[in-house]
Amino acid sequence: MKTVLGVYGAGGFGREVMPFAVEYLSAITQMSFSKQVYFIETNPQAKEVNGVPLISEQEFFNLECEERLFNIAIADSKARERIANECISKGAKPFSLMSPDSTIYDNNDIGEGAIICAYSTVTSNARIGKFFHSNIYSYVAHDCIIGDFVTFAPRVCCNGNVHVYDHAYIGTGATIKQGTSSKPLVIGEGAIVGMGAVVTKDVLPHTTVVGNPAGIFKRI
Repeated sequence: MKTVLGVYGAGGFGREVMPFAVEYLSAITQMSFSKQVYFIETNPQAKEVNGVPLISEQEFFNLECEERLFNIAIADSKARERIANECISKGAKPFSLMSPDSTIYDNNDIGEGAIICAYSTVTSNARIGKFFHSNIYSYVAHDCIIGDFVTFAPRVCCNGNVHVYDHAYIGTGATIKQGTSSKPLVIGEGAIVGMGAVVTKDVLPHTTVVGNPAGIFKRI
């Protein structure tokens, strides 16, 4: 085989990503290369998932091929970082997956290993780091800066001039108010924005905010 692609994680997100992973790889290679796509799990409990072979990491790296590509469909950003570093150290190459139903406009810089799902949009002049997840119907507007290993759950609305730092998680349906070029709205490193939250001011690193307007989550 000339090219193999391994997608880490055969859970819900991985199964959502795989159909366009297969389509995208076929388009990139123009159907002229011998290729094979696999799900990868630490301890596979089946031979295949949705018709796609499921193998262990060791089996993936034992495959004979000329080019070994990978992506990581796992929500845990720290696990994504660890797996990415291990794969790169073994000679595998990150491969971004972008649904044909996503929209990406001009003058954007998107880092390696991104997953851009169906109906996601990146408008203009955004800078996005490594292994970003943009789930269905999410968008990144103009002049945003998104760090490494950031996750946008479905229907996240990230308006212009927002800075989201590494390992932040933005929950389903959250809305982030637009900042300005002189004072961008900031979501700190490792912060969590809860489902449906409306963020109108900066979020400190490693804090969780919920509600409308979003405030720091306090356990009762």
